[in-house]
Amino acid sequence: MKQGSFINMAAAIALALSLASGVAVAKDSNASKDKKEALYPNATRQEPKLDLTSEKDQKALNEGLDAANNGEKDKALALLQPIADGSSTKSKYAQALALQGIANMKYNDGDVKGAIATLKQSLDLGVMPNDTYFQLKYMLAQFYVADEEYAPALATLQSWRAEGKKETADSYGLEGNIDYRLEKYKDAIAAITKAKSMPDAKPTSIDGWNQILAASYSEDGQGDKAADLATEALAKNPNDPTALNNAASTLLQAQKYPEAIALLEKGRAAGAFKDEKQYVNLAKIYLVDGQDHTERQTSNADTSFAVLEDGLAKGIVKPSADVYKLQGDAALTAGNNSKAIAAYQKALPLAQDGETAIRVAQLQLTENKFADARKSANDAISKGVAHKGKAYMVLAEAERGLKNKPGAIAAMNKAAQDPETAAKANAWLKNAGAGK
Repeated sequence: MKQGSFINMAAAIALALSLASGVAVAKDSNASKDKKEALYPNATRQEPKLDLTSEKDQKALNEGLDAANNGEKDKALALLQPIADGSSTKSKYAQALALQGIANMKYNDGDVKGAIATLKQSLDLGVMPNDTYFQLKYMLAQFYVADEEYAPALATLQSWRAEGKKETADSYGLEGNIDYRLEKYKDAIAAITKAKSMPDAKPTSIDGWNQILAASYSEDGQGDKAADLATEALAKNPNDPTALNNAASTLLQAQKYPEAIALLEKGRAAGAFKDEKQYVNLAKIYLVDGQDHTERQTSNADTSFAVLEDGLAKGIVKPSADVYKLQGDAALTAGNNSKAIAAYQKALPLAQDGETAIRVAQLQLTENKFADARKSANDAISKGVAHKGKAYMVLAEAERGLKNKPGAIAAMNKAAQDPETAAKANAWLKNAGAGK
């Protein structure tokens, strides 16, 4: 017996921008006599003249920023807030640095929107030296990403690059991430490709960029390139379960089911399956591939059942209604009704509703086990089903098989109360001589 449909197996690739859990605040370095190489030597922005001349202001500012970096929030705010609001200083530069310190404290406290507003206020004063200004502008773009405000994040990042005349691998990686989230997949591909080609690209960053690149290829209809990228990553890290999952996921998105199965089976044989999802996903892929290729539907369904059995035997797959239902679906697809019933019955005590019980009842009817079907149908109805009318029709058929005409009529009258099954139920009742 063929199973009608299965869970969509296109696995989603999780993409997350890795921002530091906490950001540090920059201390005023205006008093330093050491000349450092400029970070933005080609910037088009004119370097402003600093106006911090008061030693008292500078002392309060540095103490406040030190307190912020040390996690002494109350002390930091007491020192920085009067500077930030301009009530204790005439220096715009001191005010800007204090605002930046407060913005970072807000970010570290999880108030990302507050951090964005305060950091913008700091930058809008326009008094930061270029190195500080552009570093904070880049930080603002990251804050926007953390708040999922991708359009202003992109605008800020592009302005940072155009005005600061700075190109880094990380900045293109960030741009690719933003482009992907804005569904600008071709731009994302271009940005990530650029990031990977730059001399300052770090190997630790490339793995994350490749995930974005593979996802962008998939969304752009270039599934083959996505799959090639993921399998290359797996070849470099054959024992990495994340690389295995990513490679399988991109093969699935390219609808290369046999290739995904071969890849995952190789991982299973090597002992790389460490969690339940890997077993469950492999079992589902076998079923989906069988749907697409009917010549191997039965053998795939048998293997799907066996994969879950292997996971259960190893204790990696935990007994659950969903797992046993999936096993039942596999057995049913393979045409083994008795095996399907046995799997579904294991799911029954773990199920939250009666959907599996009504499926058992339907199978029991096909095997003329009418008493068992009646019990299963009643259990399903008492536990709750989405389509009550259909459940009562199953119950009516079980009663009819047991030659219990009054019971069949009573169940069919219940089915007639459901708009979904009213027409069929009333026709049945009329033919049985019990219609109105």
